[in-house]
Amino acid sequence: MKLWDKGITVNELIENFTVGKDRELDLYLAKFDVLGSIAHAKMLAAIGLLTESELVELQDELVQIYQIIEKGDFRIEEGVEDVHSQVELMLTRKLGDTGKKIHSGRSRNDQVLLDLKLFTRAEIQKLVEAVSELFNKLMVKAEANKQYLMPGYTHLQVAMPSSFGLWFSAYAESLVDDLVLLQAAYQITNQNPLGSAAGYGSSFLLDRQMTTDLLGFESMNYNVIYAQMGRGKMEKTVAYAMSSIAATISKFAYDVCLFMSQNFGFVALPDELTTGSSIMPHKKNPDVFELVRSHCNKIQAIPYQISLMTNNLPSGYFRDLQILKEVFLPAFQELLDCISIAGFAIDQMTINTNLLADDRYKYVFSVEDVNKLVQQGVPFRDAYKEVGGQINAGTYEPSREISHTHEGSLGNLCLEQISDRMKLIIQTYEFQDIEKAYAKLLGRS
Repeated sequence: MKLWDKGITVNELIENFTVGKDRELDLYLAKFDVLGSIAHAKMLAAIGLLTESELVELQDELVQIYQIIEKGDFRIEEGVEDVHSQVELMLTRKLGDTGKKIHSGRSRNDQVLLDLKLFTRAEIQKLVEAVSELFNKLMVKAEANKQYLMPGYTHLQVAMPSSFGLWFSAYAESLVDDLVLLQAAYQITNQNPLGSAAGYGSSFLLDRQMTTDLLGFESMNYNVIYAQMGRGKMEKTVAYAMSSIAATISKFAYDVCLFMSQNFGFVALPDELTTGSSIMPHKKNPDVFELVRSHCNKIQAIPYQISLMTNNLPSGYFRDLQILKEVFLPAFQELLDCISIAGFAIDQMTINTNLLADDRYKYVFSVEDVNKLVQQGVPFRDAYKEVGGQINAGTYEPSREISHTHEGSLGNLCLEQISDRMKLIIQTYEFQDIEKAYAKLLGRS
């Protein structure tokens, strides 16, 4: 079944190529297609294109289809082109002409736009929850290990004193900014495209504000052409935000791989979280973080893939946009898996608590000793030369005393302030409004 079928048989090779992976990928969108159809049916009844009895029949049947999807029993049948066609086919089988009426005032174009936005909103909620959990794990580690020092590096050269608390909480605060960026992408996502039809609106007196409210959108894409132009733009914007989260996790994973090596020995994982070598019996490899790094680097490429697929398209709909699903839809689960496994490993990570006692790190204290001379009244440049001269002469012996008290430093990590920032940004998402709207649509409120 095809919603555009006019009785002409399409060449099988062309059909297979143009359908592509839609039947597989559209399963991601199935329950959102049903939610959108319930809202659309309610609106059609409100403007007189459906009777109340027809609305009741459609809504009851759509709720049943939704329940089938929730159970995992929904399938797109052989010969059916996509999820939109499958849902409409199921409606017409049960309801006859009433099922055929549901497509009034919409196109597959705004249908898939809507499905993608509803799907993306739901996935963003999962991401926010997963990032929040990872943030909490990092903050727990930061608090528990804030007194244990480690060397900081610039140019991969030993530089200044750092701490495990500083290291863990640096990545935690990075995740806060990642959610700020994701919130901007969420706002772009949280606008209703339904009613834009094929990109030029409809002669029906559609009530677009009604579907906006029913589906829990913050606003709508007002201009119908722009609503269609949002296909690709929304995906790219969200992918950029996802790539920011992935970049944070990838950098952390690289640190862990480096710090687990014998030349560093800063952190360790339990044996059961590492893998071995087929030839070297001593090996305990951090494969989990190497794979997290690779997956996250792959995710960082997605916005560029989307750009290359969309950056030379004029306004209006083009089938090129179908391929976006292949890179966009599965990316959420890939990132969620990375967040989950990284958090699991962080929970079980141990640290070396006596690193800076090793003489190889004694120069990490040189700046501390320069600053102490400055506090005694020695001009900074003279103090710098004095300590530098001791280092060059091989006579330097560090005091190993550290006093950092300003905001965000070793002795003042500002963990409470970082936590407060995270709480504030999470509150701005207001996912509860969407959950209430869906419960009402499905008759569960």
